[in-house]
Amino acid sequence: MNVILRQDVEGLGFEFEVVSVKPGYARNFLIPRGLVSVATPKNVKELNEVLEARKAEEASLIAAAQAKAAKLDGLVIKLEAKVGTGDKLFGSVNNGDLAEALVKAGVEIEKKNIRIPGNTIKRLGKYEAKVRFHREVEVDFGFDIVPDAASIKAAEEAAKTRAELAKMDAEKAKKANTEEGSFFNLDNPIYANDKKAKKEEEIIVEEVATEEAPSTEE
Repeated sequence: MNVILRQDVEGLGFEFEVVSVKPGYARNFLIPRGLVSVATPKNVKELNEVLEARKAEEASLIAAAQAKAAKLDGLVIKLEAKVGTGDKLFGSVNNGDLAEALVKAGVEIEKKNIRIPGNTIKRLGKYEAKVRFHREVEVDFGFDIVPDAASIKAAEEAAKTRAELAKMDAEKAKKANTEEGSFFNLDNPIYANDKKAKKEEEIIVEEVATEEAPSTEE
């Protein structure tokens, strides 16, 4: 059902904005708390009259909102987070974290006016949020989630350890291959002695064969 916001409501919009919500949510939460009124033809007509009466004020608010939105052009925001395995975060990042970063960068914004897909972010990467400064001023803003200094250091140390272990394994494999190959090395004394003994045996066999061969002389 359509309702008219009587004030700014996080996750829904700004005062005087007409939005669509689930009937149960409206009847059980929004209407009892005076946050909205049902968008009946009568209420919509009254809304338009109010907006017309404050037309000059609304124009001023829109201009101010557009000026704030312009500050997002070219702005680079990198939110640092503690990282666990791979790109998974310890904890999560939400609209409050982005709002805080934007305020530090000189962009005045409340977290309730920032919408992050899924409401929370749990992995490193590039993301885009809806940043609203007014009912009629909304900007898609891209930002990055990057590992913090402690996570970077831990990753570097882990990579160094893996490299050292790999080097040790390679050296062990090389040594094992060298030792195995030494048994067949022609310079190996044992192999050389065996070869010499075999050669002597062949000479003796040849001499015996020569002595036993029948003579062709008469």
